[in-house]
Amino acid sequence: MPTADLNLESIEKAARVIDPVFRNSPQFVDDSLSAALGRNLLLKIETVNPVRSFKGRGADFFMRSLHSQRSVVCASAGNFGQAMAYAGRSVGIPVEVFVPVDVNPIKLARIKSFGATVTVAGRDFEGAKENARAAARQTGRLFVEDGEEDAITEGAGTIGVELFASGPLDTIVVPVGDGALITGVATWIKAHSPRTRIVGVCAAGAPAMAESWRTGRVIATQSSETIADGMAVRVPVAKAVDRIGKLVDDMVLVDDAALIEAMRLVFSTLGLLLEPSGAAGLAAIRFHSLPGERIATILTGSNVHPGMLPELVTPS
Repeated sequence: MPTADLNLESIEKAARVIDPVFRNSPQFVDDSLSAALGRNLLLKIETVNPVRSFKGRGADFFMRSLHSQRSVVCASAGNFGQAMAYAGRSVGIPVEVFVPVDVNPIKLARIKSFGATVTVAGRDFEGAKENARAAARQTGRLFVEDGEEDAITEGAGTIGVELFASGPLDTIVVPVGDGALITGVATWIKAHSPRTRIVGVCAAGAPAMAESWRTGRVIATQSSETIADGMAVRVPVAKAVDRIGKLVDDMVLVDDAALIEAMRLVFSTLGLLLEPSGAAGLAAIRFHSLPGERIATILTGSNVHPGMLPELVTPS
């Protein structure tokens, strides 16, 4: 059953009021991809929207929930920053996004294109978050943390509403970064189909969320070593850890080689370019024996680092 601090009515409301550009994304079974994986696989494509990722849902619902116009500050590896910038522009709320020094230049440019102020500060995402939190405290602005705000998680949960409408699912495989996506989806799915298994996927080089799920407490790591910047979490959000412990049935790890292979597979079968985090669910299905006859995953983002493009489009 859903956790007490996430509201099913709020998820249902979000499914009605979130900007239509983020809702009702394509979901279908592709015969060639299913054949390659040997699974009956339902795909949810969250890359065909202005921010090229699922993050727009939660950011939009959160920003619409603010009752007074105020400036907000957040940190991002790239996709959440785009989403907050886009949503802030839509509702007229100024946004400053702190990003790490190694930020994907495409993501950086797109955050700026949506009108946000961008500050590069921090050796990695956690460093950028520390700087963002300090800046908000010093200036009296609102600090917004992905994985902490209920409305962001509830907005991501609208993906669960749409997946559930497709019919019974045995297993849903979800990439895990800060935890908002998997806990939002799981809240809706577990309330309506308790037998559906929710499986999270973390990068092997950034296992903090998986270790936290296994131990039931926040496990931070000193570093993260993965090409999947959207899953490069070193210090999990405590609220998200509590939620995944109650809602998630299993967590698996995939290494960078598996992520690249999954990116190549979806490019060759569907013609879609995914960033590593976006392909994590496919990588898990390909390299782990996950249960279920009818299985689904979410392709979460397509903001590919330009340095990766030759490797993806050139046969190995």
